Amino acid sequence: MIALGGAAGALARYQVAAMIQARVPAGFPLGTFVVNVSGCFVMGVVMTLLSERVGAHANWRYLVPIGFIGAYTTFSTFELETFRAVSERAFFIGAANVVASVVVGYVALWAGVVLARIR
Repeated sequence: MIALGGAAGALARYQVAAMIQARVPAGFPLGTFVVNVSGCFVMGVVMTLLSERVGAHANWRYLVPIGFIGAYTTFSTFELETFRAVSERAFFIGAANVVASVVVGYVALWAGVVLARIR
């Protein structure tokens, strides 16, 4: 289940990030940012539904949050892009990437939990 979800998540990550990044000017890694924030939102929704609403089999937790979302989010890529920005003396882009990813990612996860709890 983890491998199946991971394969789908990795493909989705590549497609979403590449599609977004191809449409924005070079600089801020918007593709990775969108993947990380949407992954946080989906994690909030899925984990809340699986743990509070649906009596789902444990395999769903392996397939979706661990496999798909684990492969879909790109924290290591986020770190590499931040490192590159700072190494190239683009300190504002590096700092903006860190602050925006952490703050907006947290808000997205919270929003996913709130959405999943609406009855």
